[in-house]
Amino acid sequence: MQVRLTTLCENTAGGIGFTGEWGLSILVEAGGHAVLLDTGFSDSVVRNASVAGVDLSKVDKIVISHGHTDHTGGLRLLLQRLRKRVEVYAHPEMWGKKYIRVVLPGGKDGLFRYVGVPFCREELEGLGASFNLTGEPVWLNEHMVTTGEVPMVTPFEQVDDNMYIKSDAGFVPDTLPGDQSLIVKTDKGLVVVLGCAHRGMVNTMLHAQKITGVEKIYAVVGGTHLIRAQQNQLDESIAALREFGVEKIGVSHCTGLPAAAFLAREFGDKFFFNNAGTVIEL
Repeated sequence: MQVRLTTLCENTAGGIGFTGEWGLSILVEAGGHAVLLDTGFSDSVVRNASVAGVDLSKVDKIVISHGHTDHTGGLRLLLQRLRKRVEVYAHPEMWGKKYIRVVLPGGKDGLFRYVGVPFCREELEGLGASFNLTGEPVWLNEHMVTTGEVPMVTPFEQVDDNMYIKSDAGFVPDTLPGDQSLIVKTDKGLVVVLGCAHRGMVNTMLHAQKITGVEKIYAVVGGTHLIRAQQNQLDESIAALREFGVEKIGVSHCTGLPAAAFLAREFGDKFFFNNAGTVIEL
């Protein structure tokens, strides 16, 4: 079975004509199915699909990794272009009132900036979205499954402390239970497609093994959220990737250039930058 991953939104552009935009969106095609993981920040999915010659009408399902603007902001325009009913899979926390705390110059008390879904649910449903909200893994077809809520089991991975939810009691830390990824079963092993991996890349990979019963992880692609990682987390993550036997690692978005450079040095030709316009065929 051939698996094809086409990155339609990423912070940087990988070729002439493509648009770089802070966010992520990856089209996953396998076994005659086309599933889109995330929709970027605004219009880059539609723009880059046109440049890449990708027919978005073949998308039959959308998976939202988590309810942040840079992963959901393109959803309205995409639905307007598709003009059909589309199943959208996400955690119920997708609709949480999500904020990030921004520290002001001089270390003064920060501002709480809204970073949640920029649209109301009713508007998106009116454009064709049919939301399937659950914290459990969902088999989208015989080849692809969402992780659902990812357990926090490794001692070196944790959710960033600058994420908050606005509640009746005020701003409370957001543990991002809605953070999920997409898993593809292939003849070579699992392909783990990450949105942001807020709850940990390694935690996500361990959960992927548990859900599928498959030990071998062939490839990891997407946002690894190593942008704020300390050296200990980088070392532990690299050791885990080697133990999993990962043969391809393509990083995007929230990985950060220092961590990406470190991974490139450690993994050599197994590593690649997964930019907007990147196409991977397995």
